[in-house]
Amino acid sequence: MNQKRTQALFSYAVLLLFAFLTAFPFFWMVATTFKSRGAIFSLPPTLYPDLLFTDQMWDAYREVWFRHNFVRYTANSFFVAGVAALGQLIAASLAGFAFARMKFRGSTAIFGILLATTMIPTEVTIIPEFLLMARLGWLDTYLPLIVPSLMVASFGTFMLREFFAGVPDELVNAAVLDGASTLRIYKDIFLPISIPALTTLFLIAFINNWNELLRPVLYISTPSLRTVTIGLTTFQNEYGAQWNLLLAGAVIAVLPLIIIYIAAQRYIVEGIATTGLK
Repeated sequence: MNQKRTQALFSYAVLLLFAFLTAFPFFWMVATTFKSRGAIFSLPPTLYPDLLFTDQMWDAYREVWFRHNFVRYTANSFFVAGVAALGQLIAASLAGFAFARMKFRGSTAIFGILLATTMIPTEVTIIPEFLLMARLGWLDTYLPLIVPSLMVASFGTFMLREFFAGVPDELVNAAVLDGASTLRIYKDIFLPISIPALTTLFLIAFINNWNELLRPVLYISTPSLRTVTIGLTTFQNEYGAQWNLLLAGAVIAVLPLIIIYIAAQRYIVEGIATTGLK
């Protein structure tokens, strides 16, 4: 019994150590937003923020939110990430249903090619993609940020295909006997029972599009169209960075993701478990 307790205590100690190492950079980032510029560069560095519980405590957040227009940037990011995630959800669910339940020649080969695209980095195809967007006249619009997410939904297709393949055949056969069409089977049977998997995919796609930096930097030039990731780059220049403002902007950028993840973590775990992904 004592040996088991010792092993359990050791395991908890190791987990707590890794949890601390993981969370410490975030707490340091938050603490730095409540420091004056002098305290940020003080040596040795101090963990306690000198502006905490003072009148200047929220100055960095107020300057970032209002003066640097992070209100608009955050709204832009919500729009782009939300529309792209919703579109990817529709495209991936249709493709996943087709690969899981519709028999057609070459389906295995096509699905293999689709999965192979996940191994191609975005940087490899970004130049021809940029030329295509320029030909279409989509530069400085949100279309280059949204459309690629709709067209390349390989992970979501794989995830939902695994889920749809596990749906009992009896449900499908009963619907066919009742005269249901393929579209109705997809809409009335597969979609309702796949809510956990769909929620998981939506959240993953939303977070990925929210954190996207390469495409917004390439395609967006109008300040009013900037997303939060571009907004963070405005606090850096060739002479250095405004660290209190940069980190305050980073806190604002990451806070919605933390709230969404905490609120929906049950669906994420359930969705990954039911799709058989590890």
